[in-house]
Amino acid sequence: MLDAWLDLLLGSSCSVCGAPGRVLCRRCEAALPREARECWPTPTPPGLVRPCAVGEYADPLRRLVVDHKEHGRLGLARPLGRLLAVAVVDTWRAAGVRDRPADLRVELVPVPSHPSVVRERSHDPLLRIARTAAGAVRREGLRARVHPVLRVTARPVDQAGLDSTSRAVNVRGRFAVRRAARVTAPVVLVDDVITTGATLREAQRALEEAGVTVLGAATVAATRRRHPGTEGLHPPLPAVAPGD
Repeated sequence: MLDAWLDLLLGSSCSVCGAPGRVLCRRCEAALPREARECWPTPTPPGLVRPCAVGEYADPLRRLVVDHKEHGRLGLARPLGRLLAVAVVDTWRAAGVRDRPADLRVELVPVPSHPSVVRERSHDPLLRIARTAAGAVRREGLRARVHPVLRVTARPVDQAGLDSTSRAVNVRGRFAVRRAARVTAPVVLVDDVITTGATLREAQRALEEAGVTVLGAATVAATRRRHPGTEGLHPPLPAVAPGD
């Protein structure tokens, strides 16, 4: 009844299966992954911290990311934030959380978009997802907050279609830590998707040059490179089946 009422009122439908009602129906939401795993791109940018994701950047995760980011379906921030939280907790544990003081806080640092891109979209998708993720992480018993300390120094060209080398050149020197920022706890870099790892590596460089400890990188999804040659993911991430 609720889904039918929402569809009548808002004309909404599930981003995955198209069922009228919620932006993500209960069945499709229940089918989303609940674990994260390492997702090293091949080739891996030298020095990249451990990256992880909850699934491959293919439907249904691709639909959720694109609908939220490009089509303004803001209700998807909640399930995407929960997925990101799974990756954040995995990163924290892989970094040795059991050996760390109980009162230590983890800070989620989103990879920033250029302000003009945020204006074009009329919202900041990753920041919204990260804030939802921080709340979910706190419910897991970890002290967490979003700390957007990175800024974009110049807008890179569209990275679609670029190989790993071109992406690394495109983002080189593109991020810096805000002058007034104070980071006193280890951080987890967060992004929606990892492709070649070049953007995450550049964000990591900016943080580390400012003396910040980066524990790892957590993402919702990882792109499997299907071009001929050596590019891919190791180990392979399982595809996520939509609910039916």
